[in-house]
This record gives sequence, C-alpha cells and structure tokens, in this order.
Amino acid sequence: MGHKILITKIFREKKCCIATAVYQEQKLLEVHLESIEQQSILGNIYVGRVKDIVKNLNAAFIEIAPGKPCYYSLEDLKRPLYVKKINSPNLVQGDEVVVQVVRESSGSKPPKISTNLNFSGRFLVLTSENTTLGISKKLDSQTREKLKKNLNFEKNRDFGIIVRTNAALASMDEILDEYHHLKQEYLSVKNHAAHRTVFSCIKREIPEYLHILKDLNLEQVESILSDDLELFQQIQQFLDKLHLNFDHKLTLYEDELLSLNKLYSLDVRIQEALRERVWMKSGGYLVIQTTEALTVIDVNSGKSIAKKYAEEHYLKINLEAADEIAHQIRLRNLSGIIIVDFIDMKSEEDNETLMKTLRASVRNDSVPVQVVDMTKLHLVEITRKKVKKSLAEQISLI
Repeated sequence: MGHKILITKIFREKKCCIATAVYQEQKLLEVHLESIEQQSILGNIYVGRVKDIVKNLNAAFIEIAPGKPCYYSLEDLKRPLYVKKINSPNLVQGDEVVVQVVRESSGSKPPKISTNLNFSGRFLVLTSENTTLGISKKLDSQTREKLKKNLNFEKNRDFGIIVRTNAALASMDEILDEYHHLKQEYLSVKNHAAHRTVFSCIKREIPEYLHILKDLNLEQVESILSDDLELFQQIQQFLDKLHLNFDHKLTLYEDELLSLNKLYSLDVRIQEALRERVWMKSGGYLVIQTTEALTVIDVNSGKSIAKKYAEEHYLKINLEAADEIAHQIRLRNLSGIIIVDFIDMKSEEDNETLMKTLRASVRNDSVPVQVVDMTKLHLVEITRKKVKKSLAEQISLI
C-alpha cells in the first residue's frame, strides 16, 4: 500500500500556512503545518556565541541570534568547529562555535543545538564529529552486511557516515555520488565558517514539506498532489535535483471548485487530531492529555459492554487501542514520555499479546519510538524522540 502525499496551502484565522499530509489509502498518518511567514530553524547551521556555562547541568547556553539562547549538552562536546576561541582548553563564555539546531523549542524549553553537524541526503547522513560508519537498524541483517561489504568510503576521513534505510533501494554508484556531494557540502560549510561573523546562518534547511519528501521512502510513494502552482514547481525542481523521474507520480490538481483541503477534509481531520477524546470502532475510546512533562493516554471501554466474556472483550479493546495509540502518537507528533493506562487484564498471556501488538504498531512510525515496559500498576511506558513541534504547538504558532 503506497503513500499519497498532499501538499497544499490552507488558511487558519486568515493566516496562510503550508500543510503536508501523508495518507495510506484513506487514513491520515501524518500532518505537518508550517507558517509561510516564519520558517522553522530546525536543521539550520549558525555561528553561535557561548553565553553561559552551567556546570551543575553540564550544559552551556549558546546564542544563535541576539537574545536567542539555545541549550547545548557538554556531554556532546567532541571536536567542535570554532570560529573564535578564547584561550582555554574548554568551551568557555565568549567562544564562537558552529552549531546546528537539532530540536525546536517546546513550551518553556529553548531549542537544542549540537556541534555534531549533520548533512543528510536520501541514502546517507554525514556527521562532522562522530567519525564511525553506521547502518540503519531498520534494515535486515543480510542487507546491512551487503552494504557494509560493498561501500568503500575513504578510510582516513574526518567525518562519519550513517547509511539510511533508503540506501537498500539504491545502486552503489548512486550512494557514492551522494557521498561526494555531502562531503563537498560539509567542506564548504567548514571553509566558509572561518570567515563568517557571529550569528551568521551558514546553512538554511530546506522547507519542511520538501524535507518530508526527502525523508520518505519515495519508492513507496504512490502519488504527490498539490493544488498550488508555486509549490508544485518547487516540488518538481526538488525531485529533479534528487535525479528522480517522478513526473508520473507528481500531479497538479486543478479543480477550482473543490480544493484539496476540502476534497480530503483536511481541516476536519486536523480538528479531530486535537480532540481529547478518540472513539474506536469497538465502542471504546481513548482520552489523550498532554502536559509539558509528559502525555497520558487512558483507554476506556465506553459504550462497549460484554460482561459475559469480559476478559476477551477487554483484550479486544486493548489491541484496537494499541493500534490507535500508535496512529495518534504519529498523527499528533507527540514525543518525550508517554504513559498509557490500558484496561486491566488478569492474564499474563493477554498482557504479553498486548505489548507485542503495541511494539509492532509503533514500528511504522517515521520517528524512533521505544515501548519501554509495563509497570506493576499496569501502566505502559513509551518514549518517542523529540525533533519537531507537536501538531498542537504547530497550530498555536500560526
């Protein structure tokens, strides 16, 4: 089942934003909103200045613009690229260093930055501080071994390479071409940084809707639709730059009477993704509540009553809830700590079946998710990597 990608402009409270929606059949898997007026800083590379060193946090706050401090963990400090260095072996106040934004601000938390610069392509990611070769764990062991054996990168390079899942579908020539392109991009940033002033943006990340296309396995994309000529042309140019012949999959939707937004009820789906209560086919429902510290999801039997076979019935609701929770986490772009209170079941076998189903369901997520364990109180702990703002946060900024 291929993915259908919708890229369109929608208006919320008279403000225009670009919406990127990923569908599988008729199911909305992901939706991302980005303001036309205020582009995300995620992935941007800056010359930052160290404002403070906070020893008890083992962290520093580095400004990437006047009055815009970002969090930097000193544990990540390996081989930073300095533009200006105060006479000290350690990172100190006043140092100017090249940094990349790796996590957007969230609530009261500032953006997080790293000195390990990442340059990503379709098949590879080049890393400036981690000099090892890594291969995506999503690939099976046979494919991993084949790639490791056949990819002959330079031995004495001063940067690392991560081989992405998409590399399994590429030829060795395509992968090596991208390797040389990423290497030149990295060397260009490294050489130009020395001549740039503090707070300069050395590299600006591509818009979110193009980034999503780059991160997807485009071989699994069934179609890409846009009803905006400007966006359509930018998508076309981007796909051409990636040397992808996707003309047969990319379509300019031109019905002036019915926009893509209306045709796919995108506004309605977004509103549903913000609701606290989510009903399931069984008659049960989820209650999803997010705080700054964590997200709590409560599974309820709701209208669904079958006392005679209660345990079987609870298992059925819980298994449906496991699939729906994985879907809602991805759709709402929830991250950090997520605690799920499933309906209590007496059978250990049923609990094991539930955990197995939940782990299988979250594997389809494009962001790393870990199902940690079920506690003695039968609460299930999940963690999901924080990269981008949640859907609720995205909407609040538009």
